[in-house]
Amino acid sequence: MSTIRKRALPTAIATALTCKCCRLFRLCFPTGPSRKTASIWRSISTTTLRRPLPSIRAAFVGLGTLPMQAPELAAAELRRCVQDLGLCGVEIGTHIDMPDGSKVNLDDRSFDVLWAEAERLGAAIFVHPWDMMGKKHMEKYWLPWLVSMPAETSLAICSLIFGGVFERFPKLKFAFAHCGGSFCATVGRVEHGWRCRPDLCAIDNKRNPKEYLGHFWLDSLVHDTKMLEVVTDMVGTDKVCLGTDYPFPLGDVHPFFKPGDHIREGAFTEQQKKQMLGLNAKELLGLEGDSWGRE
Repeated sequence: MSTIRKRALPTAIATALTCKCCRLFRLCFPTGPSRKTASIWRSISTTTLRRPLPSIRAAFVGLGTLPMQAPELAAAELRRCVQDLGLCGVEIGTHIDMPDGSKVNLDDRSFDVLWAEAERLGAAIFVHPWDMMGKKHMEKYWLPWLVSMPAETSLAICSLIFGGVFERFPKLKFAFAHCGGSFCATVGRVEHGWRCRPDLCAIDNKRNPKEYLGHFWLDSLVHDTKMLEVVTDMVGTDKVCLGTDYPFPLGDVHPFFKPGDHIREGAFTEQQKKQMLGLNAKELLGLEGDSWGRE
């Protein structure tokens, strides 16, 4: 956690970011351990994440982690994150690796207890991929990060849509990394599948998938100004938040970009830029007034 003070805070100042939403790296919360081990590990790691925040409250807010293998424990840990630690929400993966080796998508009804609690608390749920599909077939060219990672995020969004999660919990605040991955680029195909094969796609939710565009938040990390304009045309400029993926190479990092470059360079009004550079994140994270921190 000393990295927050030594690297992230100077970077926030140097890049003119008045606040960063701080979260643990995905490898810090593997999803395969037993329910008990996962619960203990996440409790320790989330509490550790919270420790440096009081001294730099003006510059950072935090997201916790959850033992997703055990949804009831996850709901209890979410309450602790929000009510006891003052965090704004949590980060989860695009699917969950269970102790028995199986993989569970986010539409699984066992997670309803967690979604209900997140909706009640008004907690943000940030979804970020890591354990990417098809890695053994993509050993060259960094393809898991370039192909599988965007597909994982689309998998999560499609699972939540087709599984009816947004219908059962309409006030749930979901946000997705990497501008939603490949979802926006393929939503026409997703809609066509829903139309032509309702027997396969519309078995748990009858609504058109496109009706959910603008229902959830995306970060702005799409690496291309024109594509960001396309995405905002689809979901609205009020549903895109600045994303950096700091400090990783695929983030908006020096010397290639600075955080928010594509927003500032895009064909947006000054108010829309202001929304995407900060105001939308404040709404997502439940931050009120001019203060970014929670007391």
